[in-house]
Amino acid sequence: MSLANAVLAGERLALARLLSQIENDQPSGRTALGELFPYTGKAHLIGVTGAPGTGKSSLVNRLAHHFRHPPPGVPQRTIAIVAVDPSSPFTGGAILGDRVRMRDLSGDPGVFIRSMAARGSLGGLAPATASLVQVFDAAGFEIIIIETVGAGQAEVDIARLAHTTLVVEAPGLGDEIQAIKAGILEIADILVVNKADRPGVENTERALRGMLELAHPTQRKIMHHGQKMTVPVPEEGTIEEKHWVPLILRTVATQGDGVPELVKAIEEHQNFLDITGLRNERDRTRLQTELELLIQGNLVSRWRQKVSQTQYEQVLESLIARQISPHQAVEVLLDGGQRP
Repeated sequence: MSLANAVLAGERLALARLLSQIENDQPSGRTALGELFPYTGKAHLIGVTGAPGTGKSSLVNRLAHHFRHPPPGVPQRTIAIVAVDPSSPFTGGAILGDRVRMRDLSGDPGVFIRSMAARGSLGGLAPATASLVQVFDAAGFEIIIIETVGAGQAEVDIARLAHTTLVVEAPGLGDEIQAIKAGILEIADILVVNKADRPGVENTERALRGMLELAHPTQRKIMHHGQKMTVPVPEEGTIEEKHWVPLILRTVATQGDGVPELVKAIEEHQNFLDITGLRNERDRTRLQTELELLIQGNLVSRWRQKVSQTQYEQVLESLIARQISPHQAVEVLLDGGQRP
């Protein structure tokens, strides 16, 4: 039995081996991924991002636990978790310690946790994250949660990968201006104020609501017969608008407070994507982004095969000596490394 067939049959050891092969970019892993790709497209992908210290891992743990132990009458979901940890810029190593906070899930056959190092990749994800998600999707996991590296103001790659993106905030991490200027908030489908039992939660929530009001105004001022009037904007988040206004929810992940409400909001967003057809649009954008990244990587690899290291070093030395500009160096290297 091939590795891909073993994964489709539900063999966890084969799944773990394939994930390692793909993460290490081995040819056998790429072959198996090609065999599995027709079986993808069924899972719901949930991205969890936010600044370090907001409690992302604890929140992921509680989310997965709730999906595995739902209220009476609600079916269980199988869960895969991809936790991306930062790599050291000096040693290249990573602790891969997120699963320490997910001990409640250990031993559950319906949960598979995979930690991976960012390996220097910017954007909050690792280079092979999308491929690992596809393997979990083909393996039949219904919910795939991707926890990013503790992200700052620009690490927004998760929005291109996930169907539903949670941005986790916490009181005490900055003033109102810091919350408003953080570009990462603009990718949120749901804003989660975690550690809501701490002082300052009201200020944090107020700042987030102020930011949302700027992006999604609930009223519009118009001039009518010379008089300024305020009229409501058509409700956003409706099927006609095909626009989702991000929700703001409070949680205390360590206690499980607010998690049932968060799961309900995720399901509402999932239904919204299905009804409006936006899920297909997001899938198209995600696959297009992955295709373009793979094209870039393959083109660079083929180019490196055509230009020797000696030619590359010669052009680099000319650049350092200010004999050519960076743009001219690129043109020379693309022409095969031969200077006119």
